Amino acid sequence: MKNNFLLIIATMFIGMQSCLAGYSVENSRAEKFAKDTIPQSLSNDSIHYNKSQNAFGDFVTASRAITPSVVHIKTIYEGSETSGNSGQQFNGIPGKSSFAMGSGSGIIIEADGYIATNNHVVENAVEIEVILPDKRIFTATLVGLDPNTDLALLKVNATGLPAVKFGNSDIVEIGEWVLAVGYPFSLNTTVTAGIVSAKARSIGIINRPGNNSDGNSPNMNTAVESFIQTDAAINPGNSGGALVNLNGELIGINSAIASQTGSYSGYGFAIPVNLAKKILDDLKKYGTVKRGILGVSFPAPIAEDQFFKQEGLDPAKVKGVYITSVLRESAAEASGLQEGDIIQSIDGIQMTSSTEFSERIARHKPGDVIKLDYLRKGTTYTTSVTLKGDESVKTATNLNESLETIHNKLGADFTSLTRDQKQQLNLNSGVIVTDVRRGGFFEQIGIPKNTIIVFINGKPVDNSKEIDTALLSAQNGIIQILAIAPDGSRVVFNFSLGT
Repeated sequence: MKNNFLLIIATMFIGMQSCLAGYSVENSRAEKFAKDTIPQSLSNDSIHYNKSQNAFGDFVTASRAITPSVVHIKTIYEGSETSGNSGQQFNGIPGKSSFAMGSGSGIIIEADGYIATNNHVVENAVEIEVILPDKRIFTATLVGLDPNTDLALLKVNATGLPAVKFGNSDIVEIGEWVLAVGYPFSLNTTVTAGIVSAKARSIGIINRPGNNSDGNSPNMNTAVESFIQTDAAINPGNSGGALVNLNGELIGINSAIASQTGSYSGYGFAIPVNLAKKILDDLKKYGTVKRGILGVSFPAPIAEDQFFKQEGLDPAKVKGVYITSVLRESAAEASGLQEGDIIQSIDGIQMTSSTEFSERIARHKPGDVIKLDYLRKGTTYTTSVTLKGDESVKTATNLNESLETIHNKLGADFTSLTRDQKQQLNLNSGVIVTDVRRGGFFEQIGIPKNTIIVFINGKPVDNSKEIDTALLSAQNGIIQILAIAPDGSRVVFNFSLGT
């Protein structure tokens, strides 16, 4: 028996040695592959890391550069007034059933106490606490919120803080190594690594009406989604944390995850820093965002190809952003843009998607002049456009016209659910689709008759008036519809109104 035991131990030892030898061989092969495949003539700028970094990146150097600038944010909410976003972690306070606590992350952007985070991390909080990596604790003041980009700016009474170094999100490349830094599940500073999986990604998560709405009057929503997508692990509590390149430079602010469970499933999304800087600067100067409005609509990304085919266009030949309508009295109308024009570039930057287009417009303020190149019936034209503010396109005439335009684009009619239908489906509200017209958005993405619409942009709808209010609240933004299909399955889809 003793001999058998020694034989087992010896076999295990040999197996371990073999594994280690195999790892050494594979590691050598990887290093040789890196040397053979990366041209020695490439400059540091073209590959975004220093000479001291190997082909897989110096994660240690980047981590040391960024971690002092990422803070833990704790929030307290009264009653049930929490945003409910899956990127934030919530817990009840023992002995205080009417209060709840939230946990997220933030980034020190200025040494004198300015901290960036997500709107959904601090929205509706009655108290905000910031904990630095060195364990210092501050009570934060909310400077401003922007639900349309999911950004917020905080201020703590401190100086000499380790501010982050800003990078350039425009030059970030798909496949580039990145680090995500934050406080998932209320843990201490956590760093994860991954690559950039995609850019200019829209997932339909930012589509609530703005904070200034009184709940009755229409309020324009210029929601902007042009996320940097990464496979670096991001979990609840990471919201508001940093996405950095291998130089430790901030390229994005982590905002959301795509998951069926609420935890990491391989996809994380960050707000590009070049957009965030403009929004945060406005919040610091004005307490709100001064957003330039062009006044055009375009197909939603999810239904773009189907729309083009229906219009007799080859999707592969539409190089730019196809305008489906122009808002009256808008900057676009004043510049001569028309339905059917294809915007190809902004200030010389080629546009490849409507999400990228929306982000570029969102970086501007009212009064800014932009140069647009557009294609009309095979001929390219150039025009200069002076962007307008929200107020200039909020007239009652425009709102009524926009509502009719939105209904036409949806291509559907609705009626309220009966009391029996609500009881059978265990719903408090909802409307049923009674007709789907050819050419409308519902037909394009396959939403049939008898589908039940339960929420529009997070608000329950129970009649035609509530539908109109919800649609107007999302004017020039993205409409998100939560519905129950005739087979009983739950579906979510988005409808872009433009920028």
